[in-house]
Amino acid sequence: MGTLLCLQDVRVALGDTTIGPLTLRMTAGERVAILGPSGAGKSTLLRLIARELRPSSGALVFEGRALVDWSAAELARRRAVLPQQHGVAFGLPVELVVALGRVARQGDGHQATIVREALVQAQAEHLLGRRFDTLSGGEQARVQLARVFAQAWDARDGLLLVDEPVAALDPGLSLSLMASMSDFAAQRGHALVAVLHDLNLALNHFDRLWLMKGGRLLADCDALPSTLPLLEQLYDTRLRLLSDEHGLAVLPLRSTTANAARQRERTRA
Repeated sequence: MGTLLCLQDVRVALGDTTIGPLTLRMTAGERVAILGPSGAGKSTLLRLIARELRPSSGALVFEGRALVDWSAAELARRRAVLPQQHGVAFGLPVELVVALGRVARQGDGHQATIVREALVQAQAEHLLGRRFDTLSGGEQARVQLARVFAQAWDARDGLLLVDEPVAALDPGLSLSLMASMSDFAAQRGHALVAVLHDLNLALNHFDRLWLMKGGRLLADCDALPSTLPLLEQLYDTRLRLLSDEHGLAVLPLRSTTANAARQRERTRA
């Protein structure tokens, strides 16, 4: 399968901070999680791919064309973005927020059906008729995920970009919606790129990991148990990996240095 997205020596300057250089490739259908500590450049990388930021240097190519050469309408039909913040300025009805994902496909005749089905897939059908600004953070996240589903509903081999898509949700719903995202992308051949902090979601629902640290790419690796040493380097902490028939689980281990310091404090007391 051909390359869907290519970044070649991409850099971006944000004040006194420079992100990059970044050289990455992915194909349609791949699932990639972007991991790293706070401030590592994860969301900046996603915004570069979404064309919300322009690189200071380097090249971004999407489906064989420079990303900068795509019109907004063309890009809206080939990729969908779920940002980290979900604010809407007005008290719009939920169905209208979801329908915003269909703006580039006006006149398709199926909007109402797709909006409802997208809400079902995002486990938010019960929010139909509600005002978006009256919803909880978790409910807003589900509605915005439905908007992304509606936007990419009838596309094939496109690109879904999501930034902390389940950060405001309880563990059970997080797992369920992550599975919904993976299934939605797989059914349509979409590539899925997600900024995550949850290592367990990353290892169990994604094929590859892009590990960011200090604005640089530490590694581009498969989401396998063998990546544990890289994850320990990424977060500067020891980790323990557990595995059974249900999947993988990563647990942080307390630092022996920190434990010794606490023991000394207790002894002095």
